[in-house]
Amino acid sequence: MHDIKWIREHKEEFDHGLARRGLPSEADKLLAIDERRRAAIQKAEAALARRNVASREIGAAKKSNEEAAAQALLAEVARLKAEIPALEAEEKKLSKELDDALAQIPNLPLEDVPEGKDASDNVEHHRFGARRDYGFAPQQHFDLGEALGQMDFETAAKLSGARFVVLKGNLARLARALAQFMLDVHTTEHGYTEVAPPLLVRDEAMFGTAQLPKFAEDQFSTINKGELIEVANNLISRSITETVGRLPGIIDEIRKETGQVVDPAHAMARLNQVIAADMPAYKRHLFDSLSELLRLWLIPTAEVPLTNLVRESIIEEGALPMRFTAGTPCFRAEAGAAGKDTRGMIRQHQFDKVELVSITMPEQNRDELERMLACAEEVLRRLDLHYRVVTLCTGDMGFAAQKTYDIEVWLPGQSMYREISSCSLCGEFQARRMNARYRAKGGRAVRHVHTLNGSGVAVGRALIAVMETYQQQGGSIAIPDVLQSYMGGVKVIERAG
Repeated sequence: MHDIKWIREHKEEFDHGLARRGLPSEADKLLAIDERRRAAIQKAEAALARRNVASREIGAAKKSNEEAAAQALLAEVARLKAEIPALEAEEKKLSKELDDALAQIPNLPLEDVPEGKDASDNVEHHRFGARRDYGFAPQQHFDLGEALGQMDFETAAKLSGARFVVLKGNLARLARALAQFMLDVHTTEHGYTEVAPPLLVRDEAMFGTAQLPKFAEDQFSTINKGELIEVANNLISRSITETVGRLPGIIDEIRKETGQVVDPAHAMARLNQVIAADMPAYKRHLFDSLSELLRLWLIPTAEVPLTNLVRESIIEEGALPMRFTAGTPCFRAEAGAAGKDTRGMIRQHQFDKVELVSITMPEQNRDELERMLACAEEVLRRLDLHYRVVTLCTGDMGFAAQKTYDIEVWLPGQSMYREISSCSLCGEFQARRMNARYRAKGGRAVRHVHTLNGSGVAVGRALIAVMETYQQQGGSIAIPDVLQSYMGGVKVIERAG
């Protein structure tokens, strides 16, 4: 989320940043809304101030026996009292319009981010290791897994549809071993605090890390139907009770106004007919409204709950940087991925990932990004997986990022590099959406923290990389040395029997 005051003072710089992303200028549109908003605020404040002054002048006029002046002031106060709600409503409407517009605009790239349109313009940073010579044609992970009888996409499709997998036996154990190995490295050597976060989060958390509102179609959401029905029924019951309770008064009002006597039993029967006729539509509207209020989102990454640990808080400077890690299932609808990676585990609706999140002061953020990248790389180095690091260009960066490094692991079966980690510096972009701040030592001033996130790394893709890299002739999988203790001493995965 951008600071409208900063945009006001740096209009050209703001539009330049958007242009580097290949986006049109937005400053003039935003500042026009802001100008109307500020004018509405001034108008509402002026009306409130005048009402307060006029209210005091009424007493003075009455003390001086200036009845005409007092009556004029009373009329003015009454008029202002009637006008102020509309003025405040206009201010709120324009504030929401501005916030909604700002929420759709991505973060601005740092100056050292290479310009480009898409992934083909990303710049390679460095490599680790080398491609192996197998002496045979290496297979892809899904051919290996299915031949071992431990990777089942057909059964997963029966259970859940496309883009799911059932892992069995030692492949399932290998996936678990990878996650635990990563968490052990990050917590015991890299100084991250392990967190077991909720997998379901509210709208506010998804907004804080910028998955909402722009990327709602890429997410999975759910509601607690039992809670929804209970809340809806309670509201309906209370509404009916209040309506029926008002009926005697309404009948009495009709009698006074018309002089006619209304039969209470007849009135109640008519009321019941109206309630019965309107109830289906009312229930649908109520359920739709409550569904949005009670909706929870399945996390697309543990970045969401980990970053939001500091939302709506003020942290003491001495506590920074804060570093969190979590190994969780992640859920993505992959709405824009139709036709891409339809076979195998590369692009799944549900996958496991070890996430890294850092909360820092602004002065720490650049060094922290390099540190986070090194932490993610260390996992792949110990697994002895060949990879390269690329700096994403302006046209390929994520919505919330100022700068991103991708780690791309070499997959011999596919004969290509695939992303296995993304490490991003977000500056204060997410902190503004979360209202996350810190207090400097020895002072009262508070500033927004800076946030970073990265994969340390994606467990499913690490499993793919290990399978394809460590495959042996005949389709067995050798276990990397660092994982053998997590595998109970198993050194090779072979087909059972």
